[in-house]
Amino acid sequence: MGSEARCVAVLGRRRFEGTALLESTELRFRGAERMTIPFATIESATARDGLLRLRAGGRIVAFELGPQAAKWLEKIRHPKSVIDKLGIKPGQVVSVLGVNDAGFLRDVRARAQVVTGRVKKDSNLVFLKCDSVADLKRLAAVRNAMARDGGIWVVWPKAQSHIKEDHARAAGKAAGLTDIKVVAFSGTHSALKLVIPVAKR
Repeated sequence: MGSEARCVAVLGRRRFEGTALLESTELRFRGAERMTIPFATIESATARDGLLRLRAGGRIVAFELGPQAAKWLEKIRHPKSVIDKLGIKPGQVVSVLGVNDAGFLRDVRARAQVVTGRVKKDSNLVFLKCDSVADLKRLAAVRNAMARDGGIWVVWPKAQSHIKEDHARAAGKAAGLTDIKVVAFSGTHSALKLVIPVAKR
C-alpha cells in the first residue's frame, strides 16, 4: 500500500481539497479534480516549504503536503523496485505458483532461490496467482508448507469484479492467516501479503 495524505492540490489558479496517494509508479489525487500522474511522465519535481511541485504532461500541479513533501519527492526520484517492496531478500527460498511474469522471475532469481510450480517446504515467501475465488482455496495447503514465519503473496488481476482484495483477505482469514500489506505487483496485477499470526507460529 502506498503513502496517503489529505491535502490541497493546486492547478493553475484552482485549488482542490482531496486525498493524494503515492504508489510505486504513480501519484493519484481524488477530489473535485481527479488526476493520475505516472512517474514516467514527470519532467521535473521539487519540494519546498511543504509544497510538492510536479511538472508533467505540459502542466504544473502542486500538492500542499507539509513535512511529507520532501519524503514524497525522494520516493518519486528513487522509487523502490517491486521485489524490494515485496520483501524478497538475498538467500531466501521463494516458491512461485502460476506467476509467469518474465521480468519478475528474472529479478527474483537474481536475488533468491526460486522454485516454480510447487511449494518447497519451509519457503520464506510463496507467490500464488489467483484468477478466481476458487484458486484461493489453495491457501490452506500453502500455509502448511511454508516456513512458520514466512509469507504468502496472493497475486490477482486488477479491476475485476469476480476476484478482489476483499476475497483474498477473507480467504486468508479462513485459512488462519492475517493480511499485512498490499502492493501494486505490476500494471495489471495487485498483491496481498498474508502471514501466520505471531501467536500461532
